[in-house]
Amino acid sequence: MSRVTHARAFPVSFPLLSLLLVLLLHAGGTHAESPSELPANDTEECAGSYICKKGVILPIWEPQDPSFGDKIARATVYFVAMVYMFLGVSIIADRFMSSIEVITSQEREITIKKPNGETSKTTVRIWNETVSNLTLMALGSSAPEILLSVIEVCGHGFTAGDLGPSTIVGSAAFNMFVIIAICVYVVPDGEIRKIKHLRVFFVTAAWSIFAYTWLYIILSVSSPGIVEVWEGLLTFFFFPICVVFAWIADRRLLFYKYVYKKYRAGKQRGMIIEHEGDRPSSKADIEMDGKVANSHVENFLDGTLVLEVDEKDQDDEEARREMARILKELKQKHPDKEVEQLIELANYQVLSQQQKSRAFYRIQATRLMTGAGNILKRHAADQARKAVSMHEVNSEVTENDPVSKLYFEQGTYQCLENCGTVALTIVRRGGDLTNTVYVDFRTEDGTANAGSDYEFTEGTVVFKPGETQKEIRVGIIDDDIFEEDENFLVHLSNVRVSTEASEEGVLEASRVSTLACLGSPSTATVTIFDDDHAGIFTFEEPVTHISESVGTMEVKVLRTSGARGNVIVPYKTIEGTAKGGGEDFEDTCGELEFQNDEIVKTISIKVIDDEEYEKNKTFYLEIGEPRLVEMSEKKALLLNELGGFTITGKLWNGKPVFRKVQARDHPLPCTVVSIQEENEEKQPLTSKEEEERRIAEMGRPVLGEHTKLEIIIEESYEFKNTVDKLIKKTNLALVVGTNSWREQFIEAITVSAGEDDDDDECGEEKLPSCFDYVMHFLTVFWKVLFAFVPPTDYWNGWACFVVSILMIGLLTAFIGDLASHFGCTIGLKDSVTAVVFVALGTSVPDTFASKVAATQDQYADASIGNVTGSNAVNVFLGIGVAWSIAAIYHAAHGQAFQVSPGTLAFSVTLFTIFAFISVGVLLYRRRPEIGGELGG
Repeated sequence: MSRVTHARAFPVSFPLLSLLLVLLLHAGGTHAESPSELPANDTEECAGSYICKKGVILPIWEPQDPSFGDKIARATVYFVAMVYMFLGVSIIADRFMSSIEVITSQEREITIKKPNGETSKTTVRIWNETVSNLTLMALGSSAPEILLSVIEVCGHGFTAGDLGPSTIVGSAAFNMFVIIAICVYVVPDGEIRKIKHLRVFFVTAAWSIFAYTWLYIILSVSSPGIVEVWEGLLTFFFFPICVVFAWIADRRLLFYKYVYKKYRAGKQRGMIIEHEGDRPSSKADIEMDGKVANSHVENFLDGTLVLEVDEKDQDDEEARREMARILKELKQKHPDKEVEQLIELANYQVLSQQQKSRAFYRIQATRLMTGAGNILKRHAADQARKAVSMHEVNSEVTENDPVSKLYFEQGTYQCLENCGTVALTIVRRGGDLTNTVYVDFRTEDGTANAGSDYEFTEGTVVFKPGETQKEIRVGIIDDDIFEEDENFLVHLSNVRVSTEASEEGVLEASRVSTLACLGSPSTATVTIFDDDHAGIFTFEEPVTHISESVGTMEVKVLRTSGARGNVIVPYKTIEGTAKGGGEDFEDTCGELEFQNDEIVKTISIKVIDDEEYEKNKTFYLEIGEPRLVEMSEKKALLLNELGGFTITGKLWNGKPVFRKVQARDHPLPCTVVSIQEENEEKQPLTSKEEEERRIAEMGRPVLGEHTKLEIIIEESYEFKNTVDKLIKKTNLALVVGTNSWREQFIEAITVSAGEDDDDDECGEEKLPSCFDYVMHFLTVFWKVLFAFVPPTDYWNGWACFVVSILMIGLLTAFIGDLASHFGCTIGLKDSVTAVVFVALGTSVPDTFASKVAATQDQYADASIGNVTGSNAVNVFLGIGVAWSIAAIYHAAHGQAFQVSPGTLAFSVTLFTIFAFISVGVLLYRRRPEIGGELGG
């Protein structure tokens, strides 16, 4: 118990120490200014004069030296405007991150050809997770800081400024110490979060520390006070180098390629199988977009795409199993809910538990802060409304069909040879029932012949006004000859319509099709079963497939080629891969008794529903030798007199044994009843009797072709389709993306409930709180304005990406000017303003995103794993791009790009020392005593 208390006590002071470290780190500021023609924002405390410089967009607020009251008013206006701009940036960054989520979730279909020629298709993500985190995700998270640095340099005559670099350095310190400290603390008691991709974390942490060390090298060691062109370009090119190193670490590319030559992956998880020699030449070919990869590409794919395909298959299979498990639990927990309600509950629960990207958590945090609501619950509710509306549309039956359709009520009819006649029903559906409709019918030979097996019949059926059903009869001819079951056909044709408006009574053929026509089935098949034989007993087919959700399956046992006499057929189930006793099915055995002229019986078997996503188990149903029930008139009379006797089918001293069914309170005395035939002495048979006996033997019941039915239990198709539908719905790009401007404007003007205190599993929306309404009305202008940004469905998200980053750049320019003027008004240098206000303002959404990720995600990668990568990207992109442009510009004019190092040596030293300590503490927390970087 003391261990847990200690583990939780440590992080409490960690955020405070981290915040103090950030302030100490930048107390002196990274004073990167140019001694060139444009003066910086300076303050002369003794004289009380303030000299402000013109912004990139905003002009100077005249007069330059206002009174104390005006200073307070100006500072208030600048501060409020800056905060409002931060809200705008957070909202457009939300749209920007949505486009990134859609872009990075794009998939492509590949075809895998196996050595035996078989092909299978699967989909793989175009973007590697690590690459997307370090490129688009980091760009989306740090776009304001990066663009601020570039805009400041380009907008001030390509001279170095303080806002951009100081904001980047301040954000880095805030990310490394404050955000990680908060993430360590907010994890619920007793829970831990570990970094999944530890190799990637090592690489990005190393590059993050190196990035700031590199700043010190180029400013204080290599060329003090001057940034040369090669230094700026190399700083920028460190960005793709960092991405490549992280990608190699993630894919284990170099080491894995060496291992692959000697080992192959085993079937079991975590097992590899050694084999001798080089990689076998006969291997699966991989096609991408219809083209077979060449040998060089194959070597490249060995360590990347092959692993990715395997991992994709494993992830998909795991996701399906998890979805099936959740559906089963919800069905047991909410037995009264409809299927669609269960689907939406499962959808929300899976989305909540699913591992999410950094972009998703940033979007979720922004929308919760601005009154846009919980996007997971909104998505689940929207899907529920769509499902209900689609169900209502599909449930509407279009009975207003203007055309009457005539067809047989069923496509097949059966009758015995001695039935006399068979009745077939013709129905009329739809159209104007006030018309009189005529339709011709005619029989046609199949295996049965007219005149010997049935009576040829033809005629016309008349449907009078209001009549919707008619019956026709066909005569059946009986004989005493053993025959196979035979069939014949009955066709409908020549539909005619008579209306009151028609002058000649019957309309022309060209006009009939608009009022009446033949439906399906327009041909009926009539099967004649022979009744001169006791019958051949068989199943319909040797194999049948059933869904595990069938409950109780009905198996038909057919009696063909005769139906004379009473016949008993025994049956029983036999286990296969499916087990009886209630595990997969209920054991069943017994006897079927076919009465005279009865041609079909059913056997009921209960199947257990396990609700498995994939299932393929078999068991068997077997029928035994049929036996004819033979009873003389004397036996029947005697049994009738005694009453309650049933045939056992057993013999005692050569005599049949009958069982008396008696109530328990009236026990039957132990008595043997012997039933004697009238004439037990066997007399020699005459030739006529011998012939009759031979015919009788020929007519005894026998087994047919299919006496053992293989029953294959498969997964429920409805259940599988439900799981597949849910898997598609759990694509986070569908949750955060939009497909129309209409949808975006509706979202912009709609206020939704934010985060709930209770962690319920339901996807139901709740009423917004007062805070939600306040934040919504504060940000509704930005929401409506940025609803004009193209939806993420356009150009696979790239249209939204480009427009959003332009908007972020424009707002960032305003923020830079407002921050500079605000600092100038209250007497702060740009470097201090950047660290205290700008860096904090741009990092607040990231802080909330990391907090949500730490509490909701299964791993720590989304909360702290991307912090180190983002820090490195900020330096390499934000400072690298800006200083490269400025250095090239000055070099083209024969000048040197001057950047004062200020107190950078002290800041970098302090940052590096504490960064190593921070990483060391995180790694120490992976020990068994705590178990993970976060929580404990």
